[in-house]
Amino acid sequence: MIEPRLAAHMRIEALKRLTQAVGGFATLLAKGDPVAGAILITRTVRGAENGVIEGISGLDGGVQWQEIWDEDPQTIAAKGTLADYIARRRVRDPDIWVIELDIANRAQFDAIIGQLG
Repeated sequence: MIEPRLAAHMRIEALKRLTQAVGGFATLLAKGDPVAGAILITRTVRGAENGVIEGISGLDGGVQWQEIWDEDPQTIAAKGTLADYIARRRVRDPDIWVIELDIANRAQFDAIIGQLG
């Protein structure tokens, strides 16, 4: 039996509120399918430690968040800049959501993602 899951637009709203609750900023960069769109989260920690994570559906029906892009020079050489990477993903999947979370420290970011599940 397929378990129901939270719609993408609700996850986006939760991300916005959780980020604002810790004094951070959440900016929606691209709007996707309101129900089933995948979500890319760009992470900025005080203008540094940029990265992108994506929710991958697990076999148990839950979502596992995995980092798929970071500012490492090898990653940039292989996948391009952050803007290039997101643009390519949007071409392949126009239903994908992209939200940027700008927070004070990595622990806050990890806590937000942990609460999102």
